[in-house]
Amino acid sequence: MELLKDYPYLYETHLHTSQSSACARYTGAQMAKACKEAGYTGIIVTDHNWGGNTAVNRRMPWKLWVEEFAKGYEDAAKMGRRIGLDVFFGYEAGYRGTEFLIFGLDKEFMLGHPALKTATVQEQFRLVQEGGGMVIHAHPFREESYIPEIRLYPGYVDGVEGINATHSNPKSTAHNDPAFDAKAVAYAREHGLFLTAGSDIHSTDLFGGGMAFRRRMKSIQDLISALRSGEDYVLTDGVVWYRKDGERM
Repeated sequence: MELLKDYPYLYETHLHTSQSSACARYTGAQMAKACKEAGYTGIIVTDHNWGGNTAVNRRMPWKLWVEEFAKGYEDAAKMGRRIGLDVFFGYEAGYRGTEFLIFGLDKEFMLGHPALKTATVQEQFRLVQEGGGMVIHAHPFREESYIPEIRLYPGYVDGVEGINATHSNPKSTAHNDPAFDAKAVAYAREHGLFLTAGSDIHSTDLFGGGMAFRRRMKSIQDLISALRSGEDYVLTDGVVWYRKDGERM
């Protein structure tokens, strides 16, 4: 991948594994290896939770479900430690077709908070904030059959996924419409929410999307702090680069 000289640390913030997302095709280890070979510094594993297209049996008891759900991340993290790729835990929460990327929680927090499973969008935001995490509205203006309506919650998210590579990258075979991103960027600006970017990748045929920083992130909490503090970064769909406000570079 062609990285910008001043922003050499690229992170994939929206990635799925076959262990935990029914729509994904490759394991966490395979995804991590592909991302390292492509030039990523790190990835956030964001598999679909119980409210989305999860690969884990929803009828399992809560603690067993969480243990199984985390295996995609744990598989990726094990590979990451071997090959020098930063691997952070996250998940994609589904609420009647509306989806959110959750950053900054961990398996232990989930195990101790079964209320996450039945939480409303508002309750989810409170719980994630209590856990030191962050809620990002994923692809808020995507139109697909599994999304019955566009629902917006500007008061219950920290940020907006303004660039989703599946919408505009030429390699994408689904959800193709750059207007989805244009609307998301405008929405974030209207409500003073920061932007993120990711590929929403489900296979090792990578798009190259994500967020690039001037420095390497020490942890997911370091990345969260960088976003909250307004640290400089850029966004990409794997082809086009954007400033952190969504303006094309």
